[in-house]
Amino acid sequence: MKKIAIAIDGPAAAGKSTIAKRVANNLGYTYIDTGAMYRCVAYYALVKGVDFHDENAVCRLLPEIKINLNDRDVTADIRVNEISAGASIVSVYSKVRTYLVAQQREMAKEGGVILDGRDIGTVVLPNAELKIYQVASIECRALRRHNENL
Repeated sequence: MKKIAIAIDGPAAAGKSTIAKRVANNLGYTYIDTGAMYRCVAYYALVKGVDFHDENAVCRLLPEIKINLNDRDVTADIRVNEISAGASIVSVYSKVRTYLVAQQREMAKEGGVILDGRDIGTVVLPNAELKIYQVASIECRALRRHNENL
């Protein structure tokens, strides 16, 4: 069976990552958390002493960044509030978006992947074989975010 690229879009805290991880595990696909990629950029900027608000300085770091962050596991480090805030800042920089979207497309080109995040089905993988838009009520989303922040 041909392995395809699956794109999961939707608002924050709608359960995209939860569903994506489960489906990836069930299908034997690779799960790509695109939000974590933006968090890695913010984390690397912090490590290098670069202000998140200095767009030019952040963008100059891009060629140095390997999303596995140069073989160091930063899974826990990128989930702290400071990095979450930094990811929100750096994600609006067009060079950062272009750099990461190119990597995401490269990862997805052979199929067998599930990507979740914002604009995945429209910008990152507009030709994905399967596109899902995950929704949840505002109450559910608020509760998910609250529990996550605890």
